Amino acid sequence: MQLLLAAVLAASTLVSPQLSGPFGVGTHDAHLVDSTRLGPFQPSKNRELMVTISYPAQRHGHRAPWLSPGFAAATDPIISSPAFLDVPAGTVDWSGTLRQARVDAPPIKKRWPVVLFSPGLQAPREFYTSTADDLASRGYVVVTVSHTYESLAVEFPGNRVVYGGIDGSPETMKKVIDTRVADMRFVLDKLPSLHKWADTSRVGIAGHSSGGYTAGETMVHDRRFDAGINIDGGMEHTGDGGTHAPGRVVTEGLDRPFLLFGGDTDTRELSHVDTSLTRTWADFWPNQRGWKRDVHLDDGAHLGFSTDLQWAVPQIAAVSPERRVGLTGTIDPRDALRAQHDYVAAFFDLHLKRRGTELFDRPRHPGVRLVE
Repeated sequence: MQLLLAAVLAASTLVSPQLSGPFGVGTHDAHLVDSTRLGPFQPSKNRELMVTISYPAQRHGHRAPWLSPGFAAATDPIISSPAFLDVPAGTVDWSGTLRQARVDAPPIKKRWPVVLFSPGLQAPREFYTSTADDLASRGYVVVTVSHTYESLAVEFPGNRVVYGGIDGSPETMKKVIDTRVADMRFVLDKLPSLHKWADTSRVGIAGHSSGGYTAGETMVHDRRFDAGINIDGGMEHTGDGGTHAPGRVVTEGLDRPFLLFGGDTDTRELSHVDTSLTRTWADFWPNQRGWKRDVHLDDGAHLGFSTDLQWAVPQIAAVSPERRVGLTGTIDPRDALRAQHDYVAAFFDLHLKRRGTELFDRPRHPGVRLVE
């Protein structure tokens, strides 16, 4: 895996990690409109979404930009701000940084299992490209979803950018998760028209942070989803000052496979044996009737989990060491990426492809342990 970890390149472009699977990856975006549903945050219009499809493909065509020029221009002041990276605006050439996936590359003509991916709260789907592309390189059609009016920003055709902004009230948090569940179910409905070679008889779902809660809650509502992963996300919509409000995935559990993949916050960990961050994993654990594992990545911070920040932030010299640790932890970024990519793929290989693995029997990566 080729990563530059020491300094910013002269042109302020970054180097995305090489794909670990045997296949090349193609990619394209799609604009979807749900004609049966009004937008919960914009009730005067039908719900509209942008998604990115990554799929096994021939290695033809030009590589996709990490962020499109329009999206980069709209979000660089936010991403660079003191609230996030705390670097001067324009430090990184976001659109000059290239993914490993190639735009509209010819697909490999085979029926591939499907994984839908939901980002963290207010996070754009564009920050999860390495997770999606790497999984696609191992033989999956992966669809990442931007949840409009909640996501930091969503760029639609015609250079139209819709910014997100939500409060933290319990009522809004409940609306967020209900909207996300409906979004993921709608995207699965549309998938046959998005990619001809998607096998919708084998469907997984994964997500980061609130996206992990989304994954579990979507499985409660829709049995078409066969297996799911929660990456470092509490499974509650409690909101600011609200009473504890766990999701149905917590109180009812699932009869299908579900993986918990957690990291650290300061001296606390997210696992089913530590309730200092959230009690939802502990409450979920005895109610889960299907296959389950709790995998922990020591010294891995919340925003490094499954996001492109894990490989990008160490390359940005202007980010302070303290900010870097807060965003991506103290674990070696290369070790973190290998572990994350391997465990996500191994889980779906096991449950969607029926391919055996020993990764859930004993750890094989630095920093990884199985929480009993």
